Amino acid sequence: MNTAFVTSARPEVAALRSSKIREVANAALGRPDVLPFWFGEPDEPTPEHVRRAASAALDARQTFYAQTLGVPALREAIVAYLAKLHGAMTIDSVAVTSSGTAALMHAVQALVGPGDRVVAVTPLWPNLVEMPKVLGASVVTVPLAFAPGGWQLDLQRLLDALTPATRVLLLNAPNNPTGWTLSRAQQREILAHCRERGIWIVSDDVYQRIHYDGACAPSFLDIAAPDDRVISCNSFSKAWLMTGWRLGWIVVPPALLPEIGKLIEYSTTCAPPFIQAAGIAALQRGEETIDRTVGHLRVSRDHLQARLATVPGVELAEPSPGAMYTFFRLRGLADSLAYCRALVEESGLGLAPGIAFGPDGEGYLRWCYASSTARLDEGVRRLVRHIETRPRAH
Repeated sequence: MNTAFVTSARPEVAALRSSKIREVANAALGRPDVLPFWFGEPDEPTPEHVRRAASAALDARQTFYAQTLGVPALREAIVAYLAKLHGAMTIDSVAVTSSGTAALMHAVQALVGPGDRVVAVTPLWPNLVEMPKVLGASVVTVPLAFAPGGWQLDLQRLLDALTPATRVLLLNAPNNPTGWTLSRAQQREILAHCRERGIWIVSDDVYQRIHYDGACAPSFLDIAAPDDRVISCNSFSKAWLMTGWRLGWIVVPPALLPEIGKLIEYSTTCAPPFIQAAGIAALQRGEETIDRTVGHLRVSRDHLQARLATVPGVELAEPSPGAMYTFFRLRGLADSLAYCRALVEESGLGLAPGIAFGPDGEGYLRWCYASSTARLDEGVRRLVRHIETRPRAH
């Protein structure tokens, strides 16, 4: 067999980074002695009323194809939900997708082609940086700066990077992994700059409701006109505790919606109707779930911050206003991937390596604090033991 022929994927695909988070986790999944804080998901299950809605839909035999853009009842529920947060919106701007990840991929597919220039603010969830590369685009990164007072964006540096040759700006705020969040003033400057140059803004808003300084993080949907080149991608995964359901949505200018429909048709066809029923139930009683979840996360965030502040060699920024992560620096850490592998193997503690979020993340570790304070305490104890028994210069 000619193995060179069998493995001859397109160069763009062969060059993609594999997930360093999965690389650490896959080696230890299923080990009962490991405390896993590597993935971005809470450790509590989806609310019962959401699970019951899906079960009832299955009992009602909702197992056939649904509308490509989503069942009307869910699209209308999403529009009503968004209207309460951002003002009037119409159903011809909204499509249901099979996960927030799919929403982002469809946005990138609709806008980006070979040779296009894409700008992203990093450190950043690796999937979002790699998606444009699948399509042959190049990605230019603008790094956030670590400071004790919190992660900061050099806005002028970002604006300088957004040249007329730029096709798309990718933003995730609140940000995974740092929790950094754009201010309203920064959003206005970015939107005005992109309008003038015809640049699309693709905003990953999955952590929009995991926000500790108000009910919702500032959104471009608050300030964009219906025909602005702004796309918002969202997911039921985080705020509604539905990571495994793989359900999301996308908000686009109405003129772009038919093109999004084509991309959905040619990839997943539609989101499963019984899962869409769960999405409707989540939105109907969503605020109580979100309030409880954010309340728990705030306690866990502050608890972990206080505990890590006592660990020798750990350097922390002030608690972030959004998301569910502490992204901290470990003094002397040269290879975060090797360190996380050793941390799992030798101490049973699962963290995400900073290098997973790009070169700007090297030297850092990401800890998802969506867990009980007792589990966080045990995790810190394991980290301290590991630091005391093993050098960090990997």
